[in-house]
Amino acid sequence: MSLLTVSGSPHVHADDSVRKIMYGVIISLVPAMLVSFYFFGLGALIITLTAVVSCLVFEFLIQKYLIKGPVTIWDGSAIITGVLLAFNVPSNLPLWIVVVGSFVAIGMGKMTFGGLGKNPFNPALVGRVFMMISFPVQMTTWPKPIPLSTQLTDVVTGPTALAVIKDGVGRGEKVSQLLPKVPEYTDLFIGNMGGSLGEVSAIALILGGLYMLLRKIITWHIPVSFIGSVFIFTGIMWLVNPEIYIDPVFHLITGGLMLGAIYMATDMVTSPMTPAGMLIFGVGCGILTVVIRVFGAYPEGVSFAILIMNAFVPIIDRSFKPKRFGEEVKNG
Repeated sequence: MSLLTVSGSPHVHADDSVRKIMYGVIISLVPAMLVSFYFFGLGALIITLTAVVSCLVFEFLIQKYLIKGPVTIWDGSAIITGVLLAFNVPSNLPLWIVVVGSFVAIGMGKMTFGGLGKNPFNPALVGRVFMMISFPVQMTTWPKPIPLSTQLTDVVTGPTALAVIKDGVGRGEKVSQLLPKVPEYTDLFIGNMGGSLGEVSAIALILGGLYMLLRKIITWHIPVSFIGSVFIFTGIMWLVNPEIYIDPVFHLITGGLMLGAIYMATDMVTSPMTPAGMLIFGVGCGILTVVIRVFGAYPEGVSFAILIMNAFVPIIDRSFKPKRFGEEVKNG
């Protein structure tokens, strides 16, 4: 007599795979990558290659000689970590710091927990925050964009647009006095400003996000709730006092908001599983970002906000469990 063996759920099969999804994300990153190469030149290319190669090497070594399990470096996840890590640093960062950041991202942020699918925090953000805390001077020395530059040293540096506003307001200056000191909004939108490699061009990041939405790699819930909560929160403060708080559009197109909302916060491993949970997660990220930007010591708060909300994902998932199929039978 043959027995029918039924495996555990889920039983729905799809054409997607980890590899397809990861390489879909990589394709979506190409517009922002090209913009970074254009504005920051050879330095951006070298930083990106260094981050990607070192992430692949560290994941290979850990899987091969420490975990002693299957080597899965070509599933695309390590490449994404490397690209996103590069996107979060300035183009003149010393390469040895990039390698250290890659080690922390892969070794501590990902493989310590067992590898892909088991890490509670976004690995690239773990590496970025480690570098920010350990090497604050190098991580906040921002080269000014020089289109198609081949320079690697002696580049002109300056503060980011967010830092100009925050530092100026902290000294008692009015926003209207500070606006002439930052690039025009059109330049901010296309990426012609100082900052990390992949965060400067809002339009390139939006194009990548639309591609992922069309491919159904991500859903709208986290990006919209994240960006929307920042817009509403900063808009209220701007309406209350526009000479202390800058307008919400400025917050959306500067710093790492678009990069974080579209790529970091939507990481399927470290974000909630249900639509309601995703909305709560996105709003939490947005509020924390604004609180840190406006009231904290750093001009930027996206990385810290996402990592803090990553820690709340198990609670969010537990609170917004989907209804089970079937009927509960009560004894007695």
